[in-house]
Amino acid sequence: MKAVLARRYGPPESLTVEDIPSLVPKAGEVSVAVHASAVNFPDTLMIQDKYQIRPELPFSPGGEVAGTIKSLGEDVSGFAVGDAVIAACRYGGFADEVLTTPDRLVAIPAGVSMEGGAALLITYGTTHYALRDRASIQPGETLLVLGAAGGTGISAIELGKLMGARVIACASSEEKLSLCRACGADATIDYEREDLRARVKELTGGRGVDVVYDPVGGAYAEPALRGMAWRGRYLVIGFAAGDIPRLPLNLPLLKGCSIVGVFYGAFATAEPERYAELREELVGWLAQGRIRPTITARYPIERGPEALRLVADRKAVGKIMLTTALGRASGTVGPLTADLTMAKG
Repeated sequence: MKAVLARRYGPPESLTVEDIPSLVPKAGEVSVAVHASAVNFPDTLMIQDKYQIRPELPFSPGGEVAGTIKSLGEDVSGFAVGDAVIAACRYGGFADEVLTTPDRLVAIPAGVSMEGGAALLITYGTTHYALRDRASIQPGETLLVLGAAGGTGISAIELGKLMGARVIACASSEEKLSLCRACGADATIDYEREDLRARVKELTGGRGVDVVYDPVGGAYAEPALRGMAWRGRYLVIGFAAGDIPRLPLNLPLLKGCSIVGVFYGAFATAEPERYAELREELVGWLAQGRIRPTITARYPIERGPEALRLVADRKAVGKIMLTTALGRASGTVGPLTADLTMAKG
């Protein structure tokens, strides 16, 4: 089987693509034959030893996949060989096969593509938890999304609209903002060319936004916080810009707003029943067609390092998917993209 491997910590260019032995599940484990694997920003951090999860070297990045169950270890019930599943495997997904445990598997609903399934649990799961649980967003409230053209940002636009919010999307180019509008954003801000705080004030009639969804950090965090309404909630998702902002704590005091941390992985461990409840709702929305992950590019597993570089440099728009030979041969994934530059925004 082929796998993208991190044999040492470093940038995407340090990864190797190798043929390794097929995986054999131990008791309580499941082997999944991967058809599609989503590329996510945490993968770029994990390979550099900058993430909360630290797999033992060597390991393959890739935290969410879709495929079919290849084999079951002892004492595994509820699934059978050949079942189509989504796996939130944390890592190991940039490969033809991945080992995981049954609690990290979800059956793919009828009519849902492998790619749609692979794009769901981490990206949409994080956003769903952030908006539903941490922000308790309400119909009619205004949601400001930073980094809105990335996979996580697009999920925030889509779920924000589904939950009844007015969505203002922020990104760094007109091409990216065009995608945001196509995905349902009510208004957009080019924060490379426009004053973020001034535009927020203009678009909200001076009131400010109720919820900020921030997977970026960096220089735009403070003006976004200054643009919040009374009792607003600032959701800290991540720091794709690389810099962790140091925010003036007098701002939450003056605005009566909250800065709220969102750590989806820790939530799943600390509150498994609530995690399962939210996951069931999310999978139901996918099955009903109420959410539709935006797949903008597809590449073979062998080009995983190149795809990770695009995501690390914040040049990807929408969701990038890696596909295996099995996925392409079975017809469960779409056609490959000719050139990685097509994903750039």
